[in-house]
Amino acid sequence: MTPHELQQRQQRLLIRSTELRLQLRSDMQGLQRPAALADQLGAGLAWLYQHPQWPAGVLALLLILKPRRALAWTGKLWWLWKSARRLRRWRENLRA
Repeated sequence: MTPHELQQRQQRLLIRSTELRLQLRSDMQGLQRPAALADQLGAGLAWLYQHPQWPAGVLALLLILKPRRALAWTGKLWWLWKSARRLRRWRENLRA
């Protein structure tokens, strides 16, 4: 290849790279809201892990005021807790 052909090829590749970058940016804009929601959910879960007294207090208050409803919610929350732990272990195994 001549230097002129190499320069043209480089220019075409740069143009293609720019086009792909712009296309990726437009494709990613559709994922901004779900990603922001996932970030908020993660931050909320992190806060709950750091402050377990709040959910425990709410559950205790519910147990005092509405024992039957509290027992029903206890089962649901226990299932949610176990599922979150399983999901975390699964995610850690994927990373390894």
